[in-house]
Amino acid sequence: MDEETQSTMAAVGPRLKGLRTQRGLSLTALAEATGISLSTLSRLESGQRRPTLELLLPLARELRVDIGRLIGAPQTGDPRLHLRPVTRHGMTMLPLTRRAGSLQAYKLIISPKTRSPEPEQASHEGYEWIYVLDGRLRLVLGDNDLVMGPGEAAEFDTRTPHWFGNADAYPVEILSLLGHQGERAHLRARTTPR
Repeated sequence: MDEETQSTMAAVGPRLKGLRTQRGLSLTALAEATGISLSTLSRLESGQRRPTLELLLPLARELRVDIGRLIGAPQTGDPRLHLRPVTRHGMTMLPLTRRAGSLQAYKLIISPKTRSPEPEQASHEGYEWIYVLDGRLRLVLGDNDLVMGPGEAAEFDTRTPHWFGNADAYPVEILSLLGHQGERAHLRARTTPR
C-alpha cells in the first residue's frame, strides 16, 4: 500500500469520531444503529482497524454523509462553491443559500449534549419558518411551549421571544427559512381532479 493510501486510511478514524460526536451519538448508539460491533467501531476510530466498504457504507448512511466525506476524498469536477457548516451554541448550521439580504435557508442539527435545555428566549427582526426533518424539537414561543415531530412545521414573527432545542436526549434536524420582517413562507397546495 502506498504512502498516500495509508495516510487516507489513517484519517478515517478521526473523521468518523468527529462526525459521531458532532451528531451527539455515543459509540453504543452508533453500533446499535449500524449493526457494527462496539469493539469494531472503537478500533476503527482509534486507527487499530482498517476501514472497509462493508463498514463505511452503513456508517455513512447512519451519519447522513457522503462516503467521500468519511474517507476525505478530494472534490472533483464540480466548479460550484460549497457552503461549509458552522457549529455554534450546540447547533450545526449548514447554509443552503448564499445571497445576502434575501430569504435565508439553513439545515440545522441540534445536539442534545451541547445545547442548553433551559430556554433563553431571544427576539430579532424577521420572520422564521421551521420544518422538523428528524427527531423532536421543543419550540418555546412567547408563552407557548410546543414539541414538534418529523413533518411538522411552525412559522412565527421573530420579534416574538423564542427559543428552540431538543425535546429529548436525541439530536434533532430541522430546515429553517429566515426572512426579513413581513416576508413569510407561502405554502400552497393544489388539488387535482379525480
